[in-house]
This record gives sequence, C-alpha cells and structure tokens, in this order.
Amino acid sequence: MEVSVLKIWNHSSTIILTVKFKKMKKLISLLVIIMIAFTISSCKKSNVEPLPDNHFNLDVVLKGTQGSGTIKFRQDSDTAKLITLDTEVRGLIPYHEYKLQRAVDTNIDGNCTGTAWLTLGKGLQAQSIFTDGYGKDAVHLWRSVAALAAGTMFDIHFQIIDAVTMDVVLKSDCYQYTVR
Repeated sequence: MEVSVLKIWNHSSTIILTVKFKKMKKLISLLVIIMIAFTISSCKKSNVEPLPDNHFNLDVVLKGTQGSGTIKFRQDSDTAKLITLDTEVRGLIPYHEYKLQRAVDTNIDGNCTGTAWLTLGKGLQAQSIFTDGYGKDAVHLWRSVAALAAGTMFDIHFQIIDAVTMDVVLKSDCYQYTVR
C-alpha cells in the first residue's frame, strides 16, 4: 500500500490530506480545484454596483393611433454631456411637420407625471420633423445636460406633436434616466 501526502495552501490555514490509494489522487485533484475556485470566488467584492447601461442609453418606442416611431437616446461618457436623439417616425401624414417633446419629473418611481413639455432639437434650437411622401422621417437631434450633475436621475417621457394643431400623435412609456 502506498501513502502520499498533499499540502494545499490557503490564505489562513494548511490542509494536509493523506491518501492511501493511488486511485484517490483524481478525487483529490478535483477537491483541490473546487477549493481554489471557492477561495477565488469568496474574495471581497466592491459593494458599489455600477448603474446598468440602460439608464444612460434608452431605446424609446413611440406609439399612436396612426403611425409609430423610435428614439435612440444616447449619452456617451464624454465630458461634454451631450445626449443624441436619433429619431425616426413612420406612418404619419405625408409632407407634414411634427415636433419632438420631452417632460421629466424627479420622483423616480417609473410613473411619469411631468407635464412641462420641452420641444427638442439641435441644442437649444428647436428642430421640426418633416415627413416625406410616405409619412416617414429620420432626424439627428441633440441636447446638452452639462448643467446637471452626474448621477442626477429622473423619469422621462416623450411625445411627437403635430406642429400645426399641437395634437399629440405619438407618445412613449415612462423611462428612467441618469446623467452620466
């Protein structure tokens, strides 16, 4: 009968295993791998969890009784704090003018109660959306949030209004946004 001794070092203690048979070496190898994996996985991790990327980048869906649209709402991690709003609409009245608006509230509960609608565009300059002969358009809009502190959170929702009648033709659900 052959006896072998295997030493395994752990941060706080030494484990000595005595193995009486050669066939048990495979089992010990497996136990060593499990102990190493446990030691690595039990290392202290940071208690601070980063916010999911979807609080900075939103894929907004616009719905209405006639037509639909999307907004790719993106804030890169640059110091300029610019939000790009790549907006597409379809199924609306051909050759017609529309405007994109947003409203926010700081009661972060997923229930958008803000009613102070701001017309969006290129920076502070409002920009209209003009549909083509098929009732479609795609515009690249942007807005600066440089005046807001990083980490500021709010609920936000969007609407497309008819620029002539001011009627809401498309609207979004409520989204949560965090300034990067």
